[in-house]
Amino acid sequence: MTLPIASIAPTGQSGVVVRANTVKRILTNPMGIIAVVILTIMAVVAIFADAIAPFGENFANIAKTLAAPDAVNLLGTDSAGRDTFSRLVFGTRITLLSAILCAAVAIAIGLPAGLIGGYYAGKFDSVANWVTNVLMALPGIIVLLTIRAAFGPSVWVSMIAFGILISPGYFRLTRTAVRSVRNELYVDAARVSGLSDSRIIARHIFSVVRAPIIIQTAMVCGVAISIQSGLEFLGLGDPTTATWGVMLSEGFKNVYLTPTLLLWPGLAIGLAIGALVLLGNAVRDALEDAETIKPVKKNVEADAPARESRESRKTPAAVAAGTEHHLLRVNHLGVGYPQADGSIKKVVDDVSFHVDRGEVLGIVGESGSGKSQTAFSILGLLPDNARIVAGSIQFDGKYTVAPGDDTVVQSRLTPLRGARISYIPQEPMSNLDPAFTIGSQLVAPMVKVLGISKKEATARALKLLADVGIVTPTRTFAAYPHEVSGGMAQRVLIAGAISCEPDLIIADEPTTALDVTVQAEVLDLLRDLQQRLGVGVILVTHNFGVVADLCDRVVVMKNGRLVEEGPVREILRTPRDPYTITLLSSMLEDKEPMTMLVSSAKGSASA
Repeated sequence: MTLPIASIAPTGQSGVVVRANTVKRILTNPMGIIAVVILTIMAVVAIFADAIAPFGENFANIAKTLAAPDAVNLLGTDSAGRDTFSRLVFGTRITLLSAILCAAVAIAIGLPAGLIGGYYAGKFDSVANWVTNVLMALPGIIVLLTIRAAFGPSVWVSMIAFGILISPGYFRLTRTAVRSVRNELYVDAARVSGLSDSRIIARHIFSVVRAPIIIQTAMVCGVAISIQSGLEFLGLGDPTTATWGVMLSEGFKNVYLTPTLLLWPGLAIGLAIGALVLLGNAVRDALEDAETIKPVKKNVEADAPARESRESRKTPAAVAAGTEHHLLRVNHLGVGYPQADGSIKKVVDDVSFHVDRGEVLGIVGESGSGKSQTAFSILGLLPDNARIVAGSIQFDGKYTVAPGDDTVVQSRLTPLRGARISYIPQEPMSNLDPAFTIGSQLVAPMVKVLGISKKEATARALKLLADVGIVTPTRTFAAYPHEVSGGMAQRVLIAGAISCEPDLIIADEPTTALDVTVQAEVLDLLRDLQQRLGVGVILVTHNFGVVADLCDRVVVMKNGRLVEEGPVREILRTPRDPYTITLLSSMLEDKEPMTMLVSSAKGSASA
């Protein structure tokens, strides 16, 4: 099964869609330009300290102790006759590098741990939380003093230790942000499209924590400068190493003799911390206002699972005899959730059905009947606390949930999702990531799953958008989700569902959030695509009218159980179960309209 894309001409669009220039926004922000100027000057001074400083950091002229500023010593000298300006220049290098080291250690520990703990939870999250609580309970200054006594007055060792102590801040910030979005519908949509967990975290999760991490880093660098300077001010640093803290301590000792010795390092510390805070806020504002879409590089290794899954179609694992010809078979499936008293509450109980290639199966039932839970079991999108209490699921002659499994084994489904099984959700706007353009979200799965180039995927995406009835595919391709209507967003999701040539599409009430006119258009589109591409479709709905319009067979569910199954015409004309009869009788079609409670004549008279 292939889609006709040979007739598409290359669009010439670049792989990078930039909504706004982040650097430009930073430089046009007053906070940003001030911070950039200050920090750039400090960075240049730190890099070229050897060329800028007229004397070495410890060069002393004992004939000029505590001397006033002159042509040779621009800022005067300290009590040992060392040039204040030279020591201030060399102190810039040490102080900035130590702050960067502290932040790097904290990020290297806290950020990955927060991403993993927030996304996967489980035992790693529990252990990481315990370690975090222990680190936060330690008295920081006592730990730093102990390390200083053990390793000597080394600013580098102190900053590494301080970075470890403050890493829990990064962990908790990241973990909280990740947990707030890990169950968003667009994350589930990314899983179904075939993206790996690492790519989902990098593309969809990390964008949420990026701005808070930048602010936190700016604050950490400022705090690191303060802590380092404070320790050295107390005399716990190496007096032979020129840092702003050592200079501050020297100035305080001679504050009554030469007050300016206290002024210069204090001013430098204040400027550095203030500039870091301003820069963090400016970058945060720029990133929040202008999301940048990075090109997706072709990853040959990442494409290997998709290729293996296609090859595995030829040699499916043995399943129950006589069922291997079905595209999908759900056999006596039971899904439950643990309760506080230790019991399991079943939401799906003893459900069995099958779907063949080119067939449309409708799953009908009122809200809470277990329709979506059954669909999510097939997709492997059940919540972490859900349990498979009975039954099995097999796809194309291979178990995805084998008899005896109590959870969905993701390693079996990951190669199938996106490549062979796709999903159309009921809330289109919630399933598109607002941080990325529509084109980016269509192209990335095709590049990974199909192993095609980004240029080819772009051309294919434009053709798919045209196929689903979007009149201006190029404009929609470059748009963000908030720039399109709900009906157009649903068409985009349908295009994404068929983009990687699946064998089975699961549509979970795909027209619920749309108005009546758009519903009819989307149903016509689904019917046309199913007939043209020959895919199997599971249509989850509560509307018998939709079932009658699209489906070949239908199963009716009530309270998690399957109460009736059969061809659509048979179920509609001669339903056997009382629940099915009740559902059919609830339809408005062929019903007499209700009369007004008060007739218009009486209403006029009373008026």
